[in-house]
Amino acid sequence: MRVLMISKALIAGTSQRKLEELAKCPDVELTLATPPYWKADDGSKQVLEKLYLSGYRMIVTPMALNGHFHIHFYPKLGEIFREVQPDIVHIDEEPYNLATYQAMRLSRKYRARALFFAYQNLYRAYPQPFRYFEQYNYTHTTTAIAGNQDAADVLRRKGYRKSVHVIPQFGFDTDIFKRTVPLQPPAPERPFVIGYVGRLVEQKGISTLVDALALLPERCRVVLIGFGPMKEVLTEQARRLGVSDRLTFKASVPTREIPAELQKLDVLVLPSLTRPNWAEQFGRVLAEAMSCEVPVVGSDSAEIPYVIGDAGLIFPEGNAQELANRLRQLLDNPDLYLELARKGRQRVLTHYTQEQIARQTYQVYCEMLEKPV
Repeated sequence: MRVLMISKALIAGTSQRKLEELAKCPDVELTLATPPYWKADDGSKQVLEKLYLSGYRMIVTPMALNGHFHIHFYPKLGEIFREVQPDIVHIDEEPYNLATYQAMRLSRKYRARALFFAYQNLYRAYPQPFRYFEQYNYTHTTTAIAGNQDAADVLRRKGYRKSVHVIPQFGFDTDIFKRTVPLQPPAPERPFVIGYVGRLVEQKGISTLVDALALLPERCRVVLIGFGPMKEVLTEQARRLGVSDRLTFKASVPTREIPAELQKLDVLVLPSLTRPNWAEQFGRVLAEAMSCEVPVVGSDSAEIPYVIGDAGLIFPEGNAQELANRLRQLLDNPDLYLELARKGRQRVLTHYTQEQIARQTYQVYCEMLEKPV
């Protein structure tokens, strides 16, 4: 089974572990086509990290219109198809994107069975030519993978009639995302460090976290790890609330360094806000923190409660008082703190390892081979 995966998401080194696990599956000959970098919407550049490379081949290939989510494509993808001659093409892109359309047309040319990946969990009617790309890919794909149930439901509402499998895009390497320092419940004699990791943008609800900080005891601190346009706004908000000395900004770190940063926190908060054009699709940092036995608190936005399950605390999105109340529960109850830390790790081991995601994906490939080209 010759598998060609096309993915810009796999420039993240820790995500590449899934490919090593896929390559261990019977009869899989796996090739990844990925760009040398991806330009984020704020102008920053995420450079390819080569971290897990065993068992499969990585082709680093140029991307045209890099940074344009809907219209980027790969000028040399035809050459890669001609060389690999794939049986299965795993297009790690939304069905309305030009890159998906490009890869789907090449899949038809080379008589390969193809799948696309959908994470879009809000119903949107796209203008041309994106609606044409979407319908073409619906028609010619063999199957689809959706990153969450809402995304699968959106596909159905938009007219997709073929099979769809709900599988997270990536699992988590629990050998990397694990606790390497002793787990300690909150103690009155030391600071209580509340963390956020991700983009500093409005829809992530970070302003709710800063509001909550002003309602918490002096020993509570907030550390924001990431970059984005909200930094100045949050700085001014903290000054206005009188908590500037309790708020720290840290630059983004490479993915391999995130476990160490997470373990410096007492709790990880993801306070996302649902917007008409955006809703939290997974909240990857939640599972990363849970795997490191860092208790998590999340808003009730979209997928967050389903990722956390009973292994963390949920508050109504945008409600700073309720967020502060949840944080006080952890601050005042060491037994609850330790229980959620243990439950978080176990939830990741049960549902979200790279091995499990790879195994589920391999089963999809096997089913695809049974279907006509």
